[in-house]
Amino acid sequence: MRPERIEQTHLYREIHEQPAVLQRMLQEADDEARRLAAAIHKRNITHVIIAARGTSDNAGRYAQYVLGARNGLQVALSTPSLFSIYQQPPRLRDALVLGISQSGQSPDIVSVLAEARRQNVLTASITNDTGSDMAAESDFVIPLHAGEEHSVAATKTYSAQLAAVALLSSHLHDHSQSLSSLHEIPEAVADTLLMNDEIAILAPRYRYMDHCVAIGRGFNYATAFELALKLKELTYTVVEPYSSADFLHGPAAMLEPGFPVILIAPSGVMAPVLLEFAQQVKARQAELVAVSDIPGILSLARIPLTLPHTVPEWLSPITAIVPGQLLALHLAWTRDYDVDTPRAIQKVTETH
Repeated sequence: MRPERIEQTHLYREIHEQPAVLQRMLQEADDEARRLAAAIHKRNITHVIIAARGTSDNAGRYAQYVLGARNGLQVALSTPSLFSIYQQPPRLRDALVLGISQSGQSPDIVSVLAEARRQNVLTASITNDTGSDMAAESDFVIPLHAGEEHSVAATKTYSAQLAAVALLSSHLHDHSQSLSSLHEIPEAVADTLLMNDEIAILAPRYRYMDHCVAIGRGFNYATAFELALKLKELTYTVVEPYSSADFLHGPAAMLEPGFPVILIAPSGVMAPVLLEFAQQVKARQAELVAVSDIPGILSLARIPLTLPHTVPEWLSPITAIVPGQLLALHLAWTRDYDVDTPRAIQKVTETH
């Protein structure tokens, strides 16, 4: 039976637990992240292969940008079926194979880590279950310290995964200033959660929306994918994620008056590109929902969602996803859906 009040749901509580989870993870996982960074340097690792599915795949997309832009590592998402079904794994020499999973239980992800160990390459996991099969195949395990996540939709574990990647990046390079910025993020997330009431009022506007797009670029390419996933699994809406560049290469033909475009556009080097994109959306009379702290972009939006903190661009996905989580929560609630147990999916999905 659905609770009488949204505040009684697991999902609402877990979204609002994120500042405490982030604070705890950054403190408790610091030593392991430091040790992993030292091992990466010692082995002269040149590239990273990430094994993940679902929400964790989106954390992997974030890692592609963070470890690439800040640490000079080539980062790719693995193809688990090459390991688990085709049984034709690629050569992994000079790589770190990094598993990212809330549960660490999916057999295909575990198979990637197991093969990496067989090839004698460095393995590591970012997971909420340090006793999982994936963790057992890892030389290093960075725990999320998120506590049990009861809702099917992952929220606090996702932001903790992003922070774990950022923590590793900080220890790999220029860690003093990076760590200082990272440790300010829990407070920034807490302030972003104050947007809850604003978004609760907004949600009914989109009760009958059946399709939209989510747009991000650079570090927030991952945010577009994660926002789209949350809206899909909680509200059953068809939501397609794109980078602004990819969207202009064809999908822009979908734009028409009233078509919803959710743009994630925090401050950073992408700001001019995203401002130009927002202007094009406005010119096509599509409905722009902007998650941003940039006045020029917010002024173009039909629905401006103002981020309360300007944080370093490489950390902005940890705060920028919060309005998306809240929108998915409140839109699902408005549609009278069970926000804790969406239809057709379960908390732990084991794929092969």
